Amino acid sequence: MRPRRPEDFDSLYSGTPAWDIGRPQPAFMELAEAGALRGNVLDVGCGTGEHALLAASLGLTATGIDAAAAAIAIAERKAQDRGLTARFLVWNALELASLDDRFDTVLDCGLFHIFDDPDRAKFVNSLKAAIPPGGRYHMLCFSEHQPGDWGPRRVSQNEIRASFQEGWRVDSIEAEKIEVNIQSDGVLAWRAAITRT
Repeated sequence: MRPRRPEDFDSLYSGTPAWDIGRPQPAFMELAEAGALRGNVLDVGCGTGEHALLAASLGLTATGIDAAAAAIAIAERKAQDRGLTARFLVWNALELASLDDRFDTVLDCGLFHIFDDPDRAKFVNSLKAAIPPGGRYHMLCFSEHQPGDWGPRRVSQNEIRASFQEGWRVDSIEAEKIEVNIQSDGVLAWRAAITRT
Protein backbone atom coordinates (compact mmCIF):
# COMPACT_ATOMS: atom_id res chain seq x y z
CA MET A 1 0.00 0.00 0.00
CA ARG A 2 1.23 3.48 -0.83
CA PRO A 3 0.97 5.84 2.14
CA ARG A 4 -1.56 8.64 1.73
CA ARG A 5 -2.64 9.78 5.18
CA PRO A 6 -0.37 11.51 7.74
CA GLU A 7 -0.67 8.53 10.07
CA ASP A 8 0.51 6.20 7.30
CA PHE A 9 3.71 8.23 6.92
CA ASP A 10 4.07 8.62 10.67
CA SER A 11 4.17 4.86 11.19
CA LEU A 12 6.97 4.49 8.62
CA TYR A 13 9.31 6.47 10.89
CA SER A 14 9.29 3.67 13.48
CA GLY A 15 11.96 2.34 11.11
CA THR A 16 13.90 4.11 8.39
CA PRO A 17 11.79 4.92 5.31
CA ALA A 18 13.36 4.28 1.90
CA TRP A 19 13.75 8.00 1.23
CA ASP A 20 15.58 8.77 4.48
CA ILE A 21 19.25 8.57 3.47
CA GLY A 22 20.60 10.56 6.44
CA ARG A 23 22.06 13.36 4.30
CA PRO A 24 20.84 15.83 1.67
CA GLN A 25 20.11 14.62 -1.84
CA PRO A 26 23.13 15.27 -4.12
CA ALA A 27 20.95 17.36 -6.45
CA PHE A 28 20.12 19.74 -3.59
CA MET A 29 23.75 19.79 -2.45
CA GLU A 30 24.60 21.01 -5.97
CA LEU A 31 22.04 23.81 -5.60
CA ALA A 32 23.61 24.82 -2.30
CA GLU A 33 27.12 24.81 -3.77
CA ALA A 34 25.91 26.91 -6.71
CA GLY A 35 24.42 29.51 -4.35
CA ALA A 36 20.86 28.75 -5.49
CA LEU A 37 19.49 28.51 -1.95
CA ARG A 38 18.71 32.02 -0.80
CA GLY A 39 16.63 34.02 1.60
CA ASN A 40 13.93 32.34 3.64
CA VAL A 41 13.98 28.60 2.81
CA LEU A 42 11.15 26.08 3.17
CA ASP A 43 11.75 22.32 3.03
CA VAL A 44 8.23 21.12 2.19
CA GLY A 45 7.54 17.50 3.14
CA CYS A 46 10.85 17.67 4.98
CA GLY A 47 10.89 14.21 6.56
CA THR A 48 13.75 14.18 9.06
CA GLY A 49 14.89 17.61 7.92
CA GLU A 50 18.10 17.15 5.95
CA HIS A 51 17.37 19.90 3.41
CA ALA A 52 16.20 22.44 5.98
CA LEU A 53 19.34 21.67 7.97
CA LEU A 54 21.45 22.11 4.83
CA ALA A 55 19.95 25.61 4.44
CA ALA A 56 20.50 26.34 8.13
CA SER A 57 24.15 25.27 7.84
CA LEU A 58 24.55 28.00 5.20
CA GLY A 59 23.27 30.60 7.64
CA LEU A 60 19.86 30.85 5.97
CA THR A 61 16.53 31.06 7.77
CA ALA A 62 15.12 27.54 7.38
CA THR A 63 11.74 25.95 8.02
CA GLY A 64 10.79 22.31 7.52
CA ILE A 65 7.22 21.06 7.48
CA ASP A 66 5.87 17.54 7.37
CA ALA A 67 2.57 15.86 8.18
CA ALA A 68 4.40 13.12 10.11
CA ALA A 69 4.97 14.15 13.73
CA ALA A 70 7.53 11.35 14.17
CA ALA A 71 9.65 12.78 11.32
CA ILE A 72 9.48 16.30 12.78
CA ALA A 73 10.64 15.00 16.18
CA ILE A 74 13.68 13.39 14.52
CA ALA A 75 14.42 16.60 12.59
CA GLU A 76 14.32 18.65 15.80
CA ARG A 77 16.78 16.23 17.46
CA LYS A 78 19.11 16.46 14.46
CA ALA A 79 19.07 20.27 14.62
CA GLN A 80 19.91 20.19 18.32
CA ASP A 81 22.65 17.57 17.87
CA ARG A 82 24.23 19.58 15.03
CA GLY A 83 23.92 22.94 16.76
CA LEU A 84 21.78 24.34 13.95
CA THR A 85 18.79 26.65 14.15
CA ALA A 86 15.81 25.62 12.04
CA ARG A 87 12.07 25.71 12.63
CA PHE A 88 10.24 22.38 12.22
CA LEU A 89 6.45 22.15 12.19
CA VAL A 90 3.86 19.42 11.81
CA TRP A 91 1.91 21.01 8.96
CA ASN A 92 -0.27 20.24 5.96
CA ALA A 93 1.51 21.21 2.72
CA LEU A 94 -1.86 22.02 1.18
CA GLU A 95 -2.26 24.84 3.71
CA LEU A 96 0.96 26.84 3.34
CA ALA A 97 -0.92 30.15 3.27
CA SER A 98 -1.85 29.63 6.92
CA LEU A 99 1.85 29.50 7.86
CA ASP A 100 1.69 33.28 7.48
CA ASP A 101 5.20 33.34 6.01
CA ARG A 102 6.73 33.77 2.56
CA PHE A 103 9.66 31.79 1.21
CA ASP A 104 12.30 32.78 -1.34
CA THR A 105 13.34 29.16 -1.90
CA VAL A 106 11.21 26.04 -1.53
CA LEU A 107 12.79 22.59 -1.68
CA ASP A 108 10.66 19.51 -2.36
CA CYS A 109 12.17 16.05 -2.46
CA GLY A 110 9.42 13.52 -2.95
CA LEU A 111 6.26 15.39 -1.99
CA PHE A 112 4.81 16.53 -5.33
CA HIS A 113 4.62 12.95 -6.59
CA ILE A 114 2.42 11.65 -3.74
CA PHE A 115 -0.58 13.81 -4.64
CA ASP A 116 -3.54 12.72 -6.73
CA ASP A 117 -4.73 15.20 -9.37
CA PRO A 118 -7.06 17.31 -7.18
CA ASP A 119 -4.52 17.55 -4.35
CA ARG A 120 -1.74 18.31 -6.83
CA ALA A 121 -3.65 21.39 -7.97
CA LYS A 122 -4.27 22.37 -4.32
CA PHE A 123 -0.56 21.94 -3.58
CA VAL A 124 0.49 24.21 -6.46
CA ASN A 125 -1.99 26.86 -5.25
CA SER A 126 -0.62 26.44 -1.74
CA LEU A 127 2.91 27.02 -3.04
CA LYS A 128 1.69 30.08 -4.94
CA ALA A 129 0.44 31.58 -1.67
CA ALA A 130 3.78 30.98 0.07
CA ILE A 131 6.28 32.00 -2.64
CA PRO A 132 6.47 35.67 -3.65
CA PRO A 133 7.18 36.68 -7.26
CA GLY A 134 10.80 35.87 -8.04
CA GLY A 135 10.90 33.04 -5.49
CA ARG A 136 11.93 29.60 -6.68
CA TYR A 137 10.62 26.08 -6.20
CA HIS A 138 13.10 23.23 -6.66
CA MET A 139 11.56 19.79 -6.93
CA LEU A 140 12.72 16.17 -7.18
CA CYS A 141 10.03 13.64 -8.11
CA PHE A 142 9.83 10.12 -9.47
CA SER A 143 9.99 10.04 -13.27
CA GLU A 144 7.67 7.98 -15.44
CA HIS A 145 10.84 6.23 -16.65
CA GLN A 146 11.35 4.54 -13.27
CA PRO A 147 10.42 0.88 -13.78
CA GLY A 148 8.23 -1.12 -11.45
CA ASP A 149 5.14 -0.12 -9.51
CA TRP A 150 6.53 0.17 -5.98
CA GLY A 151 6.79 3.57 -4.36
CA PRO A 152 4.97 6.74 -5.39
CA ARG A 153 3.16 7.77 -8.52
CA ARG A 154 5.40 8.47 -11.51
CA VAL A 155 5.32 11.95 -13.03
CA SER A 156 6.02 13.10 -16.59
CA GLN A 157 7.62 16.36 -17.68
CA ASN A 158 4.32 17.28 -19.33
CA GLU A 159 2.48 16.84 -16.02
CA ILE A 160 4.98 19.12 -14.28
CA ARG A 161 4.62 21.79 -16.97
CA ALA A 162 0.81 21.50 -16.93
CA SER A 163 0.73 21.93 -13.15
CA PHE A 164 2.83 25.10 -13.22
CA GLN A 165 1.25 27.06 -16.06
CA GLU A 166 -0.40 30.04 -14.39
CA GLY A 167 1.75 32.29 -12.25
CA TRP A 168 4.93 30.27 -12.80
CA ARG A 169 7.85 29.90 -15.21
CA VAL A 170 9.35 26.44 -15.60
CA ASP A 171 13.06 27.23 -15.91
CA SER A 172 14.32 23.67 -16.34
CA ILE A 173 13.39 20.02 -16.00
CA GLU A 174 16.32 17.61 -16.09
CA ALA A 175 16.78 13.89 -15.63
CA GLU A 176 18.12 13.15 -12.16
CA LYS A 177 18.33 10.39 -9.57
CA ILE A 178 16.87 10.35 -6.10
CA GLU A 179 19.07 8.40 -3.72
CA VAL A 180 17.24 5.86 -1.56
CA ASN A 181 18.44 3.43 1.07
CA ILE A 182 16.94 0.34 -0.56
CA GLN A 183 18.89 0.27 -3.85
CA SER A 184 22.35 1.61 -4.52
CA ASP A 185 21.66 3.08 -7.96
CA GLY A 186 18.79 5.31 -6.80
CA VAL A 187 15.57 5.94 -8.69
CA LEU A 188 14.94 7.79 -11.92
CA ALA A 189 13.61 11.26 -11.25
CA TRP A 190 12.99 14.71 -12.61
CA ARG A 191 14.72 17.76 -11.15
CA ALA A 192 12.66 20.87 -11.82
CA ALA A 193 13.49 24.52 -11.19
CA ILE A 194 10.39 26.73 -11.28
CA THR A 195 10.09 30.48 -10.65
CA ARG A 196 7.03 32.26 -9.28
CA THR A 197 6.11 35.07 -11.68
